[in-house]
Amino acid sequence: MNSIFHTSEVFVSQNQFVAEFSNSVILDIKREDLLHAEVSGNKFRKLKYSILQASELNRTSLLTFGGAHSNHIAATAAAGKLQGIPTIGFIRGEELEFQKDAWSPTLNYAASCGMKLKFLSREAYRQKGILSFLNEIRSQFPDAMIIPEGGTSELAIKGCEEILTEADRDYDYICTSVGTGGTMAGLVNASSAHQNILGFSALKSAHLSEEIKRMTHKKNWNINSDYHFGGYARTSSALIDFMNDFFRKTRIKLDPVYTGKLLFGIFELAQKNFFPKDSKILAIHTGGLQGIDGMNERLRKKAQPQIITEL
Repeated sequence: MNSIFHTSEVFVSQNQFVAEFSNSVILDIKREDLLHAEVSGNKFRKLKYSILQASELNRTSLLTFGGAHSNHIAATAAAGKLQGIPTIGFIRGEELEFQKDAWSPTLNYAASCGMKLKFLSREAYRQKGILSFLNEIRSQFPDAMIIPEGGTSELAIKGCEEILTEADRDYDYICTSVGTGGTMAGLVNASSAHQNILGFSALKSAHLSEEIKRMTHKKNWNINSDYHFGGYARTSSALIDFMNDFFRKTRIKLDPVYTGKLLFGIFELAQKNFFPKDSKILAIHTGGLQGIDGMNERLRKKAQPQIITEL
């Protein structure tokens, strides 16, 4: 089967200069958002080996989990369409089953790609990682390749290890947003001993560090939890203003859930001289831009400033 994931061997990630700060700290951004038009950034990396394995095992569908605005749901639906393999998405929020007019742009997009959406109550959704629940799902869909929420698995970490290349060895800091931890674990595994991997938590969680410890044995990493802006998918006018100013200056779009918070945190820490003089920083743009439309809908309803995507 022809695979979009074979293109990753010839893709050259672009490291784009972003800023130089007062203490000669240099910031570049790795444009993983340019990896693929529909399956971009870390979702491409996370899905790569799971979908290749699904083909090898003759799985007839991909089954996964996510919320109404999930980048992972959108990417899995797109990848399934492009690969010619059916997709099934278990979505948090049973009320959405009968409220199609209230679907997010993400759900509408996933459905347009052919993904079959199945809605779970929030209580049932919390069982998604429990073995008995997964065994029940497997009995209903015995030929499906089950991919965890957010895509994080050993195969996903393997894919994320490919984000860094030999050309990135000169950087002192590798910075990434953190959700489920798979991307950061892959970066840690692929990093050199002299590099510091700094994760910026996108959500309120006291467990992220434990997750990273479970997924890697290296110690050259840390998680900053000061820039989640109130929790997952929470924003503020300061964050939106920063993202819009960043876009005007660089023409690089950021998403409000992950990369916006990442770059906001890096800029503030650099201005506080957190990074030693002459440090070279590489920020990983993990994509997720499909979520902007949904966020702008929410901001519009609150009569708040929106994220600009055109100049």
